[in-house]
Amino acid sequence: MSPTCVALVPARAGSKRVPSKNVRELDGHPLIAYTLAAAAESGVFAAVVVSTDAESVAAIARRYGGEAPFLRPADLAGDMSPDIAWVGHALATLASQGRSFDAFSILRPTSPFRQAATIRRAWERFLAAKGADSIRAVEPCRQHPGKMWIVEGDGMHPYVQGRAGAAPWHSTPYQALPKVHAQNASLEIAWTRVVTEKRSIAGDVIAPFETQGLEGFDINGPDDWILAEHHARTPGALPAVKR
Repeated sequence: MSPTCVALVPARAGSKRVPSKNVRELDGHPLIAYTLAAAAESGVFAAVVVSTDAESVAAIARRYGGEAPFLRPADLAGDMSPDIAWVGHALATLASQGRSFDAFSILRPTSPFRQAATIRRAWERFLAAKGADSIRAVEPCRQHPGKMWIVEGDGMHPYVQGRAGAAPWHSTPYQALPKVHAQNASLEIAWTRVVTEKRSIAGDVIAPFETQGLEGFDINGPDDWILAEHHARTPGALPAVKR
């Protein structure tokens, strides 16, 4: 029997850089609708649950096929609230309602170009990652840490020194540097035991899931929104939304 998995979609009402971005319209639908559509179409999840602190967001989520069986407490919905807090709350609340799952996936609405096929590929990767507590979406980084600096007063020093006896990374061509990945917001999948046993959303052993193309595109600020509107004009770039 295949393990059961619940999709957890975080959609708190507060957003400073892009106000109300989780429900702001992109190509005719609230941003959250694309994540809900991809999750449902994937066929991976036993439930698709939205964690929000606002009934207005919950109502939109329900209209687009998601569940919102509870509201997130205000103290778990601040700018600095860690993921483990709201994930733990969501899983514990569902468990109190008699709904427990072997695994969970975090699907953030700010990655609208993530497709159902992306989720299915990630689920297969997760099941194949023997011994892993979780998988996390990553992509090759554009700003290599070998080119980063820490400024202290009137001087600075490299953030990463590189290998002893070799040319410093800050003076090495990008192509010659080790390949480094950066996490993106596309998705995470983990066994629910890591939350209860380790008080973590990732655990100790994390396997990579490398996204492709726009799968890892994340809307963080106004410029990202402009780019998202541009990409949304490409046929098929966004998941098909059903109401």
